[in-house]
Amino acid sequence: MNTIIFAGGGTAGHVEPALSVAAQWMKENPKDICIFVGTEHGLETTLVPAAGFTLRTIKKVALNRKFSPNALLLPRNLLQAVIQARSIIKGASLLIGFGGYVSAACYIAAKSCGVPIVIHEANARPGIANRLGALFTSALAVSTPVAHAPFSRALITGMPLKSSITSIISRNESDWNHVRTASKRALGFDDALPLVLVVGGSQGSQVMNRVIEQSLAVLLEKKIQVMHSVGKKNALPAAQSGYQPHSYIADMATAYLAADLVISRSGAVTCSEFEALGKYALFIPLAIGNGEQLPNAQHLADLGRAQVISQKDFTSTWLLAHIDSLLETSKARTAQVSTANSTAHEKITALMQNALSSN
Repeated sequence: MNTIIFAGGGTAGHVEPALSVAAQWMKENPKDICIFVGTEHGLETTLVPAAGFTLRTIKKVALNRKFSPNALLLPRNLLQAVIQARSIIKGASLLIGFGGYVSAACYIAAKSCGVPIVIHEANARPGIANRLGALFTSALAVSTPVAHAPFSRALITGMPLKSSITSIISRNESDWNHVRTASKRALGFDDALPLVLVVGGSQGSQVMNRVIEQSLAVLLEKKIQVMHSVGKKNALPAAQSGYQPHSYIADMATAYLAADLVISRSGAVTCSEFEALGKYALFIPLAIGNGEQLPNAQHLADLGRAQVISQKDFTSTWLLAHIDSLLETSKARTAQVSTANSTAHEKITALMQNALSSN
């Protein structure tokens, strides 16, 4: 019996791929134990227990890219997190990391404990934590090709998607237009009117929320319906006819299918889900962090499956001037579902098995 540690927390982009791989691992190895490492404040506190896995938490350590007074506390905070991670990882069979606030400490702890490490990088531009972890292992996987070493030599697996997404793309439907219309009705919307889905990432986006708030009256006058994920930390607006605000949308698969246009951040998981379900999107990449959201979005834009606009240019004036053309473009470019990422979780578990057997 093996104990497998899954490191990756903070946002759905780190947690959901880990959950997909963990579910596949338990399917293949039902006697093993999977333990997740996260923080006390990330989405993992709800998503991991809901999936039936154990969550252990350590100190959140943000690896700042620019100097600030808080950077002076980094060595102390990182040491505390590593000590906490060692208490969880020591004696484990394998650690697999997906990036995020806890992964750097877990990689250092696993290396010091002699526990083999596997890393999956979701973004086109690897984050700091995974670049650090890559110093300790050659067992690397990426969702899409990465130009620079060491991830340029990684196994290209695709993105491990949620079961709700993979169950849809595995269906042999003859009429996806019917499926999309039925999804709109299931969510309580009028199937004769266009529906725009607005997703500001798993934490929400105050900038995007403000633009939708300023645009909503005109959108509803134009008979354009809106389903809006505002983020759990943001105030929930009042619902009204044609407008559904949500703190967090659990059933994203149905929401994606129902939407005639998606307006969204461009996290790696989100982009992969759009591609899998054949959706067209307007992306507003997050302008901070590692800058990974722009290349994520640009990949789909290059395929003609998205338009990209900077956050500073995304205003209510711009949106209302372009919403009709965006809906028309989306209607023309919505495609069939794609199976490109449907075996990613299996490829990653195979890499994990190989790392275990090689140890």
